[in-house]
Amino acid sequence: MLTDTAGRIAIGAIALLLLLAWLLRSASGDTIAQAVGVRGFGRRRPPREHFRPVGADTSEAPKRVAAIIVNPTKFDNVDAVRTQVTKGCLAAGWAEPLWVETTAQDPGTGQARQAVLDGAALICPLGGDGTVRAVAAALVGTETPVGLLPGGTANLLARNLSLPMDSLDGALKVALTGQNKRIDVGRLTVDHAGEHERPKEYIFLIMAGIGFDAAIMAGAPERLKKTVGPLAYTFSGAKNLRGPQFKVRIRVDDEPEFSRRARTVVIGNCGKLTGGLVLMPHAQVDDGWLDAIILSPVGVVGWVAVAARVVSQKRKGHRRVDHHRLKSVSIHCDHPEAVQIDGDTVGRARSLSATVDPLALVVRVG
Repeated sequence: MLTDTAGRIAIGAIALLLLLAWLLRSASGDTIAQAVGVRGFGRRRPPREHFRPVGADTSEAPKRVAAIIVNPTKFDNVDAVRTQVTKGCLAAGWAEPLWVETTAQDPGTGQARQAVLDGAALICPLGGDGTVRAVAAALVGTETPVGLLPGGTANLLARNLSLPMDSLDGALKVALTGQNKRIDVGRLTVDHAGEHERPKEYIFLIMAGIGFDAAIMAGAPERLKKTVGPLAYTFSGAKNLRGPQFKVRIRVDDEPEFSRRARTVVIGNCGKLTGGLVLMPHAQVDDGWLDAIILSPVGVVGWVAVAARVVSQKRKGHRRVDHHRLKSVSIHCDHPEAVQIDGDTVGRARSLSATVDPLALVVRVG
């Protein structure tokens, strides 16, 4: 009896050892817990990085790309400018920029629109205020910022935003590393003189005007501006000083219409001109308002009085200088007059109207 019991104990012990050996086998990498179907014990799961390809965790994010929309007529050596801008972008950690030139048929709007579709994170007009306006026309109402690279004669938008105007490297640095700022945009509808022409719509960022100021722009050709700079406008102004007045009817917002005899009417989104002159002292690019000024000088003596009034920055009404602050304005002339938008002439018109589009454009500032 004892022998049988001892035998059964021995057999049971051998079976238990065999069971333990089976449970502890490691040839397949199984643990005891895995062998009996228990989860959550035993060898830890390899970290997530174990399954990644070698070097995958060190890959860099794609670099941002800036599109440079350049007006080639503003530069004698476009290749040298391109090299300079490319060097600046690479030094700031950006990718090599897209480089696109404007044409007579498309001064920048189509190029800017395509650059956004191509993935550009920043659009930089490199030229004068006309190039800036053309590029901005494609970006109004979007989140894509405009980086100003002044290359024109007046560069009035850059001046009003206190951006670098005499250093391309400085302007590029602000464009690539600066902060976003929203500014207002003026919307202008021009009813041209032709009987069969439909009214055309434009945007403006600086000033639009009808009369004497447009004649100044028309009388300052690109060749003269390239030769003498802002003095070209002085020469043109002197040449057009003795022009006649015209009768104009103006309606500001919902106020009653009034009439004036004027030499020019200027609608401004900002007020600074070249040489430190401030035409509209209260105009700001981000205040949600437009300003208008009506100049009505008579003869040379009248222009002297107007100049004194502008230089003194007095804003109260005057028979020669009349200021208005507005959201919208409509202007009707007794005969067609020249019209300019941000320094570019767009023909002649008998009437035009303007409204403000508040904070509709994003620009880079320092």
